Amino acid sequence: MTVTTRFAPSPTGTLHVGNLRTALHNWMFAQKQGGRFLLRIDDTDAERSEEAFVDAIRTDLAWLGLNPDGEERQSARFDRYEVRFEELKAAGRVYPAYETAQELELKRKVLLGRGLPPVYDRAALALTDEDRAKLEAEGIRPHWRFRLDHDAMIEWDDLVRGPQRFDPKTMSDPVVRRADGSWLYLLPSVIDDIDMDITHVVRGEDHVSNTATQLQMFAALGAEAPRFAHEALLTGAEGKLSKRLGSLGIAHFREIGIEPQALIALLARLGTSDPVEPFVDPAPLIESFDFARFGRAPARFDEEELAQLNARIVHQLDYEAVKDRLRAGMTEAGWDAIRPNLSTIAEAADWWSVVEGPIAATIAEEDRPFLAQAADIAATLDWSNPWPALTGALKEATGRKGRTLFLPLRLALTGREHGPDMAALLPLIGKENALVRLRSG
Repeated sequence: MTVTTRFAPSPTGTLHVGNLRTALHNWMFAQKQGGRFLLRIDDTDAERSEEAFVDAIRTDLAWLGLNPDGEERQSARFDRYEVRFEELKAAGRVYPAYETAQELELKRKVLLGRGLPPVYDRAALALTDEDRAKLEAEGIRPHWRFRLDHDAMIEWDDLVRGPQRFDPKTMSDPVVRRADGSWLYLLPSVIDDIDMDITHVVRGEDHVSNTATQLQMFAALGAEAPRFAHEALLTGAEGKLSKRLGSLGIAHFREIGIEPQALIALLARLGTSDPVEPFVDPAPLIESFDFARFGRAPARFDEEELAQLNARIVHQLDYEAVKDRLRAGMTEAGWDAIRPNLSTIAEAADWWSVVEGPIAATIAEEDRPFLAQAADIAATLDWSNPWPALTGALKEATGRKGRTLFLPLRLALTGREHGPDMAALLPLIGKENALVRLRSG
């Protein structure tokens, strides 16, 4: 058996962090098992689906390195759904129902008012052929429900949640097709999973009740069901996932300078007891991936933690990996000098402007003679390793040390109180520019 997972987004919007986590875990599990990771575009909702969102989904997955081994589109499979639907109809596993939305809502309220669960009463099954003909003659078109087998307890061993058990008598027969002929999510997804040979379905815990229903659909279609893993949902720093965070597309994180490796490193281990670590290469994350490590408590997504992780990722990136994104003229030595002070790669341009100049520095009056003396000493130095030679000579000549020695020099040479290691930065600034800056101070 080849392990096969799938990521099945609806192209009605852009991917957000919750979607990404689902895609990532499907991809990682398939990678670890030497299997296949498929992309399925769930675009049965023609009114809300947009081709621009399909393109955005592909772009986001490619940026993250989650490259599918194949792609399917539900909109190309309507004929297949029709065939399997007719099989279920012939077997008596789907049936027409004629209640309006208002009638169903009234039934629901009555049951709740009596303290009963709002389970559909299967009134449509009591209709005769004459009843149905009369309703359709009045222009009422049916929606279609899947008839659950009340005699078969629904059970499965979830890879995250453990043993699960549902009594179908406590569940409503789900609507699988609307009166206009369009499909709802449940049945097409099962048909696709069968045809795509999906062996494992990884998704959020909000789908647990859907799984209970779909397991009976697999059985009704004569197919073995995949294994299921239902993960706890993400929450934000304040508790539940905020609308802002829940609606943020992956493009947002690209725009603010988050590296794909940072998102992968964070989302790979959220919800486990394993430490979040700044892996540039996802191989160790894939190797340690195990559904048994995931707990049932909500997983907390913290943008501040992501930002800190991103900085640690950036500090590991070598020049070859980033050179096409750096400011023109920035050298490998420049990247190595500046990299430890960056939170994002985009910040490198600001520090390279410090190297190239010009800069503006605010110098205390009492430090100006000291800087003039520094310029005189700097003019005599070999520039192969100037910073320790300059500071050593100044310390001996002036008696200054610590902050009083280093801060005026840094301010005069960079215009900043803090920044990259001056031993690495000063050779990049160059002797001529350094002398001009010290004398300007």
